[in-house]
Amino acid sequence: MAYKPLTLSTPKPVLSWAGHDLASQEMQMAKNVASLPFVFKHVALMPDVHLGKGALVGSVIATKDAIIPAAVGVDIGCGMCAIKTPFQANQLEGKLKKIRQEIEAIIPVGFNENKEVETKVTNWQGWRNFSDLHSGVQRLETKALKQMGSLGGGNHFIELCLDTDEQVWLMLHSGSRHIGNKLAECHIHTGKELAKLAGLKLPDPDLAYFVANTPEFDAYWRDLQWAQNYARFNRDVMMSRFKGIVEKYLAGGKPCKPLLKVNCHHNYAEKEIHFGEDVYVTRKGAVRATQEDYGIIPGSMGAKSFIVKGKSNHDSFCSCSHGAGRKMSRAKAKKEFDVADLIQQTEGIECRKDSGVIDEIPSAYKPIEEVMNQQTDLVEIVATLKQVICVKG
Repeated sequence: MAYKPLTLSTPKPVLSWAGHDLASQEMQMAKNVASLPFVFKHVALMPDVHLGKGALVGSVIATKDAIIPAAVGVDIGCGMCAIKTPFQANQLEGKLKKIRQEIEAIIPVGFNENKEVETKVTNWQGWRNFSDLHSGVQRLETKALKQMGSLGGGNHFIELCLDTDEQVWLMLHSGSRHIGNKLAECHIHTGKELAKLAGLKLPDPDLAYFVANTPEFDAYWRDLQWAQNYARFNRDVMMSRFKGIVEKYLAGGKPCKPLLKVNCHHNYAEKEIHFGEDVYVTRKGAVRATQEDYGIIPGSMGAKSFIVKGKSNHDSFCSCSHGAGRKMSRAKAKKEFDVADLIQQTEGIECRKDSGVIDEIPSAYKPIEEVMNQQTDLVEIVATLKQVICVKG
């Protein structure tokens, strides 16, 4: 499917890959962003687009000489990691529950953190620059150390999956934890204060921005890159532990070489070249999809997930969706469904089946197959996965 331009009277157009009409609040949010003077070319909306804060989740915003901290969001560097292993489905027989229990014992979830900090974590080079970060997070270095290699909550997960050839894949979804959240909050607050002082008339206070070559922009960009690196390494640390658990049960502890590894952000910003110009690209719930990029597009905890290769579609700023996208709020999902619904919708999957994860029930998300059908011009599917174990935060 190709994009369709939204009929908005904005200085810059909005191109949408969504197969559905946007609700009025979503249209307003798209209009707000497309009205900003520094937006480059157009705003691109991915097939999983839905309401966010300031900007839509599932939007790609290229900007010239400015950046919007709230558009990147508070889970800086949130993304996915997956590896294809040489193991086969038949090796899992009778071991799923034990593997899940060991994952939950070794990788902290929710608000939990590691009791001990492993050498790999203390040796991470990012700690050298911690003292350069915003003063508002300086007291959090110990917490950041202990949370490195932890999952978090919400829609973050660890899954053991099978592809259509019955090959075992390991996959997880997480970001920059508490430290990334606090860095974002500090800079979003600064942006809003600056906008007030300057008397800026923004369509939404959450669209406060920093202008390039100012101290505030430079400080945010430095902290943003740090948190994105933290998030990527956080996924690597968890994946290493996850891989070790699976090797223990399927290979007697013998290390295996991954056949493919993918680690990609979907809440972040980078400097890139598009349409021959240097721009800042913010992907808020979107994955980079150049021809060199592998990406991961997960469905809900009861649905398929996809490993994809990008097609370098320039109109999308070389991007694709980051998942299925929610179709109902967490509060609404908790009202509409109960534990019996969760059990039925996650049949055959080794996972939690209690009231604590009802807001993550598959029916709260858009059908992933529809989302994939709407972005055939953005990515090609490399592997189709179905989870057999799911650990939620």
